[in-house]
Amino acid sequence: MIGAQVLSDQSLVLGWLAYAPLLAWAIWRSPWVELFTDRRRQHLLFGTIFALFALWLVRRDFDTGVSYHFIGMTAVTLLLDWPLAILGGFIAQVGLVALGRQDLSAMGVNGLLLIALPVLVTEICAILVERAQPRNLFVYIFVSGFFAAALAALLCLLASLGLLWLDGLFAMPEWLEDFIGYLWLIIFPEAFINGMVISALVVFCPEWLETFNRTRYLQAPWKDDDPQ
Repeated sequence: MIGAQVLSDQSLVLGWLAYAPLLAWAIWRSPWVELFTDRRRQHLLFGTIFALFALWLVRRDFDTGVSYHFIGMTAVTLLLDWPLAILGGFIAQVGLVALGRQDLSAMGVNGLLLIALPVLVTEICAILVERAQPRNLFVYIFVSGFFAAALAALLCLLASLGLLWLDGLFAMPEWLEDFIGYLWLIIFPEAFINGMVISALVVFCPEWLETFNRTRYLQAPWKDDDPQ
């Protein structure tokens, strides 16, 4: 998460100009009828918002104006699908702003980096898996869960560093060349957390996952000589 003090006014304005239409699109595409009529879906949404809020509170704040915390948006996207995932992440952001743990002016930039980008990466991975139509559910778990979370964390980190470098208000560390070795300490925990959540949901509550094809993954075992 990036503080407003290390972002230029242009980045803050452009962040909101890009984030606001995305929120409007997510509101437009959200399944409001199903949400209001299905109490289970309501509980999943509210529980997910609280989980994100709590996860983002567990973080390390640095004096330089940046914070490190886990993202968790891969599991949220697979659980709720992308429109509600974006809205859930936004509501969690509002909670952080209310507690003074995030700058209101930087919500647009942080929303794009920590919500929109992971949701996009997860959605693309889920679409590619669905197009391949694998019968092995471990493909769904590892590609849509572990791999998507790792890739999202990597891209979020690189995009954040690139934005800070372009604005020029953040003092880049002298050991930036050695930073590559620390990427695994960030990518692997993010992939592990999201992957384990998805694994548990696949085993115990597969009906909760909006992007999980129960008909294909949980059907009876098949053999090579079975009719297609």
